[in-house]
Amino acid sequence: MDGETSGQIAGKPADLPAADLPKADLPKSDLGVRTVSAVVMLAVAGGALALGGYVWGLFVALVAGGCLWEWSRLARGQTDGPVGQTAWFFAGAVYIGVAAEMLLMLRMEAQMMRGPLVLLVVLVVVATDVGAYFTGRTLGGLKIAPSISPSKTWSGLGGGMLAAALVAALFLQVAMCGFASHSPFSVCSSAAFWKMRLAVAGYGALAALVAQGGDFLESWMKRRAGVKDSGSLIPGHGGLLDRVDGLLAVLFVLGAIQAVAMVDRPKPHLATINHVDQKVDIVNGKPN
Repeated sequence: MDGETSGQIAGKPADLPAADLPKADLPKSDLGVRTVSAVVMLAVAGGALALGGYVWGLFVALVAGGCLWEWSRLARGQTDGPVGQTAWFFAGAVYIGVAAEMLLMLRMEAQMMRGPLVLLVVLVVVATDVGAYFTGRTLGGLKIAPSISPSKTWSGLGGGMLAAALVAALFLQVAMCGFASHSPFSVCSSAAFWKMRLAVAGYGALAALVAQGGDFLESWMKRRAGVKDSGSLIPGHGGLLDRVDGLLAVLFVLGAIQAVAMVDRPKPHLATINHVDQKVDIVNGKPN
C-alpha cells in the first residue's frame, strides 16, 4: 500500500515534499476517518469471506471491477496514444483478472483448506505493510527509490519481510497444531515440522518482497499520471488500488506459478489410460 502519500498534497506537484508547502495547505489528521473506513472494509471483506459462495464471488467481482476502473484512469496518464493506452488497459485486465481468479480459487467451497489460505495471504500482506511502516519510521536509513516512493527505506523493507515471515509461521502453527503445548514425540514437535515452519516463513518473506513490488508499481504509475491517489472511493484511504496494490501483486505471482505448474504437470501416458479403462470395464462386468 502506498505509504509515500503522506508527503504529497492533492492538487500539488507529485514530487513536492510537504515541508516545502505552506502550513495552511498541509492536510489535517484524518485518523478517525481512516479508522472507521478500515473497520468497515474489514467487516465487509471478512463477512464475504466467511459466507463464501456467490457472496464471495460477487465481492471479488466488485473489487476487481473497481480496481480495473481505477487502473484505466491511471493508464490514460502513462501515454498519450490510444494504442498505448489500450495496451496498458489490457495489461491491467490480465493483472487484476489473474489476481481475482486466485481469490476465487483459494476460497472454493469444495476444497477444505482454501478459506484459511485466503486469510493467510491477506495477513502476510497486512503484516508486510505494518512491519515496513513501523520499522521504517523507527530506523529510517537509505531510501529504496526516492523518485518513486520517498518514504520507502531498506530498513522498512527488511522489517516488512520479517513481520510477514513471523505471521506466516505463526499461521501454520495455529492452523496445524493450535496453541496448546505438545509432547516431544508429537508431529508438531518433530524436526520435519520445524523445517516446514522455516519454509513457510521463507515463503512469507518472499511474498512481502512481491507485495512491496506491487506497491512500487502503483506508486510509479501514479507519479507518471501526476495524481496522489488512484481514486477517492474509500474515505481517508484513497482508491481501491491504494489499498490492495500489494495483495494484487502477490495473487498475480501465485496465479503465474500455478499456471506454470499446470503446464509442466506430466500428462498420463495413453497406455496407462487404456490400462485403467480395462480395469474399470472388468469391475463393471464388461469383457475386455
